[in-house]
Amino acid sequence: MSELIRTHNNEKGQILVYGRELHQFLEIDTPYRKWFPRMCEYGFTEYIDFTPDIFVHPLNHQETVNHAMTLDMAKEISMLQRTKKGKLARQYFIKIEKFWNSPEMTIKRALEFSSRQVEKLKNENSELRPKALFADAVSASQTTILISELAKLLKQNGIDIGGNRLFEWLRENGYLIKRKGTDYNMPTQKSMELGLFIIKETTVTHASGNISINKTPKITGKGQIYFINKFKKQINENESVRLSCEI
Repeated sequence: MSELIRTHNNEKGQILVYGRELHQFLEIDTPYRKWFPRMCEYGFTEYIDFTPDIFVHPLNHQETVNHAMTLDMAKEISMLQRTKKGKLARQYFIKIEKFWNSPEMTIKRALEFSSRQVEKLKNENSELRPKALFADAVSASQTTILISELAKLLKQNGIDIGGNRLFEWLRENGYLIKRKGTDYNMPTQKSMELGLFIIKETTVTHASGNISINKTPKITGKGQIYFINKFKKQINENESVRLSCEI
């Protein structure tokens, strides 16, 4: 269908016609600023039949008022002109309306709406999951926790990682010492300088009378938030890749 007058559709599924474009097509001599209020006297209601739209005019660079009209209002205004152009515009809008309400277009709009809703839910889900992770981290940040406890916290929030795998990840990424020896699985210098870990020392008295000291790495409140943010970023990146593949 050739386009006589531009039409637009909004998120509610309505077809809209801009008043100034209709005014120009109808070749109205009266200036738009006077003509449109006169048309409104026929009983049209603001925000029901039309919505004001402010834009910057490309010629004088001043703010100018336009109006987004419903298709019913545009048809009625066209008929009121009692001119050939008015009749042509009205007939054109009737064709547009029939096409818009055809079974094919109805199904197309339903599919598009469904697609937008699915995308919206995906975006909301990807936003809420990191927030939940961060909230749990903040609540846990009042005290130090074991690495295995951080693994449980992560797993509860959708990150499938156990204690052993978390230890491995921390070693491979330079947060724990991976060199076999007395310092194995102890925090690296970098981790300590960042304030991510403390080392808890426990004195153990053996039956033989010997005394030894056990060292246990524990994650500080700052460390909990730090690692939660690390995995949160990984979730977002993986989710973006997955969504792009689905699309």
